[in-house]
Amino acid sequence: MSTNKTGFETVTSSFAPNSVATVELKPSYNIPVVLVITAIPLLIVQPWIGGAIAFFGLFLLFQTVTLRLQFTTTDLDIYRGEKLIRRFPYQEWQNWRIFWNEFPVLFYFKEINSIHFLPILFDPNTLKTCLEERCPRI
Repeated sequence: MSTNKTGFETVTSSFAPNSVATVELKPSYNIPVVLVITAIPLLIVQPWIGGAIAFFGLFLLFQTVTLRLQFTTTDLDIYRGEKLIRRFPYQEWQNWRIFWNEFPVLFYFKEINSIHFLPILFDPNTLKTCLEERCPRI
C-alpha cells in the first residue's frame, strides 16, 4: 500500500479518478477527541451526563482505531482488522449525504432495502471524493 500526494492510501501505486484502485480511508479522531474533552468539565457539573458522553467518546475512539473503510470498484467494504465485516455494493445505493460540511460528523446513505448512518471516523475529504467518483448522487 502506498500514499500519494492527495492523501489516499491505495493498493496500487497511484490514484486516478474512476480507476480500479482500492482506496482505504485514513482514520480521523476529531469526533471522539471532542467528545472526551467535552466530557471532562461535565463530569464535575453533571457526572452522569459527563460519564455518558465520555463513554460514548471512548467507544467511538475504539471504533476509529479498529475499523477501516475501503472503497473498491464495486463496493464500500468495512473491515475490523483484516476481517471483512460488511459489504455495501454501490449498485444498491440510492442516495448519500455528509452532514455539516464545516465539521463533518455524520455520513448517511440509503440502499434499496435499508438506511445507514455512520459517524465520520475517517478522513471526510477522501470520503467525499470517493463517493462522488464511485457513486454520484441522483
